[in-house]
Amino acid sequence: MKHQIRFTVNGDEYVVAVDPRRTLNEVLRDDLNLTGTKLGCGTGDCGACTVIVEDRTVSSCLTLAVSVNGKAVRTVEGLAPSGEELHPIQEAFVKTGAIQCGFCTSGMEMAAAHLLSRNPSPGEEEIRAGLSGHLCRCTGYNQIVEAVSVAAEAMRNSKTEEVKG
Repeated sequence: MKHQIRFTVNGDEYVVAVDPRRTLNEVLRDDLNLTGTKLGCGTGDCGACTVIVEDRTVSSCLTLAVSVNGKAVRTVEGLAPSGEELHPIQEAFVKTGAIQCGFCTSGMEMAAAHLLSRNPSPGEEEIRAGLSGHLCRCTGYNQIVEAVSVAAEAMRNSKTEEVKG
């Protein structure tokens, strides 16, 4: 028996009838066609499926879709202000070479967004702690840590410019 859920994804409201055993990852990818959220391990170990639900990072492969009824979800598609420009985190990942195969990237970017929303000036150890639980087989992590640091600085600078303007 399907359950109707109503939730907000990246600012847009959706009503979807779902089997209670379906994961948030399945609904995002298959029903809403938001394929930026990847499915890696399916066991919550790799971080590729990370999204933000009500200001918490969650593994969408382990989160039942019915559990987000009435909640706000943010995916990697919701980071950028528009389809024409990138979020500073996304720009920094490109600039520093933190993207190689790209499979872990969306989860890493969501973890970085969550970290920087709580700590706009993290040090290297804080960045590494904020990304713990995310696996990358391509970059060796140094470029990813650098990307988060570059993004943090860009985001701080843009807030300073907003205050001045």
